[in-house]
Amino acid sequence: METKKALMIRDFPVDDRPRERLIKTGPESLSTQEIVAILLRTGTKSESVLQLANRLLTKFDGLMWLKDAAFEELISVKGIGKAKAVQLVAAVELGRRISNLTYDDRYVIRSPEDGANYVMNDMRFLTQEHFVALYLNTKNQVIHRQTIFIGSLNASIVHPREVFREAFRRAAASIICFHNHPSGDPTPSREDIEVTRRLTECGKMLGIEVLDHLIIGDKKYVSMKEKGYM
Repeated sequence: METKKALMIRDFPVDDRPRERLIKTGPESLSTQEIVAILLRTGTKSESVLQLANRLLTKFDGLMWLKDAAFEELISVKGIGKAKAVQLVAAVELGRRISNLTYDDRYVIRSPEDGANYVMNDMRFLTQEHFVALYLNTKNQVIHRQTIFIGSLNASIVHPREVFREAFRRAAASIICFHNHPSGDPTPSREDIEVTRRLTECGKMLGIEVLDHLIIGDKKYVSMKEKGYM
């Protein structure tokens, strides 16, 4: 008797494959089975990844018990090896951490000192200049940190487009900029002043306030706002 070959993901029309559908229509359009299939990545010789995902969900009564499944329980399922089990455990843990996030956990910047404290230990020992932007919400809570570029500060390199692009992506209300002086001396240079004024003017036009530009030295900092350059 001829053995029926399992239908694999590659046998599906491209538009019906979970990964392609996620890209095209978004993750909310996928079933739980399809999302688990994406995490598993591959099936076995005898079943497709969708079939494997369905069998896994059936065994654990859907997400109800899968979210609490131990590593040992997962690898006991035929077709789930260590790599697949690790991916599932990591995905569940990531979801758990996201669900536990609260706005109260976010760092609040109310003064130049708050801003300097937030980046000082990361930036004071850098051997090259790093230009970093912090993106804040309406409560002055940090919602994102982005290194814009690495190298000598130059007004032609620090383009406002790169700084404000992330602000629009994150729906930020305001920005605080930082860069370090590897010498340890945070005294502003002519370029520092020029960059600060350029970014400040662009922020006014775009409606996203640049609250400050801090220059980080070795346990020292200079606030361009306090110096009157903004």
